[in-house]
Amino acid sequence: MTDAASLPGQPRGGVIGGQATARAHCVLAPNPSPMTLDGTNTWILAEPDSELAVVVDPGPLDEDHLRHVIGTAERAGKRVGLTLLTHGHPDHAEGAARFAELSGTRVRALDPAFRLGEEGLAAGDVVSMGGLEVRVVPTPGHTADSLSFHLPADGAVLTGDTVLGRGTTMVAHPDGRLGDYLDSLRLLRSLTVDDGVGTVLPGHGPVLEDAQGALDFYLVHRAKRLAQVETAVENGFRTPSGVVEHVYADVDRSLWPAAELSVRAQLEYLRERGAV
Repeated sequence: MTDAASLPGQPRGGVIGGQATARAHCVLAPNPSPMTLDGTNTWILAEPDSELAVVVDPGPLDEDHLRHVIGTAERAGKRVGLTLLTHGHPDHAEGAARFAELSGTRVRALDPAFRLGEEGLAAGDVVSMGGLEVRVVPTPGHTADSLSFHLPADGAVLTGDTVLGRGTTMVAHPDGRLGDYLDSLRLLRSLTVDDGVGTVLPGHGPVLEDAQGALDFYLVHRAKRLAQVETAVENGFRTPSGVVEHVYADVDRSLWPAAELSVRAQLEYLRERGAV
């Protein structure tokens, strides 16, 4: 979910669909909406000289899209060997079981409800496939089961819905928690400093070539929104819907239900700290 189609000061994105890095190719799902931007980015990851690929977030249950992902890999000389999920929201995971059936792969995810096969994913895991190395980075906050995937060879990180290519994401209260989300943003920013990550491969929207700038923008934007929510409460806006109407007046009304989830998460965060 985005606060707006674009926001002042936000780093501009580039590629939507197609080859994004040496090891990452995006297939855009046909599910555009105010919540999903241009659609869900399904990622095919592979070493350039390998015959095996990993697919991240097959997307919605759309037979043509799922077959197109497999066909795209095959046209590049790759066979899908594994499916990974950044989180369980339907626009990312609804098609995973059918995709696994079509591709003959296992599905690995943090939430056992979405796994097909015995192995889950956890902090510190390294997924290897045909020479490809994918490091698992837990990034809860948008949802409790949100993961990011670090591609060290490309200096890139796949962020699912934690960082989008345009606008900002919602904290899906009550499953998502703002404190966790802020910690996740700080962890991702540390990758830009300590691990050479320069590129964000998001779950929606264009690729971001300035990862550190994007994460700094997210942290500043989130701090400003939190301050606005706190001020709104001080000025007598006590209900989540009232806060949304006051704070998110510049946001398309179609996004207000999602904004209300973020507001509920912000109010909970402020209450826990005795700020409201």
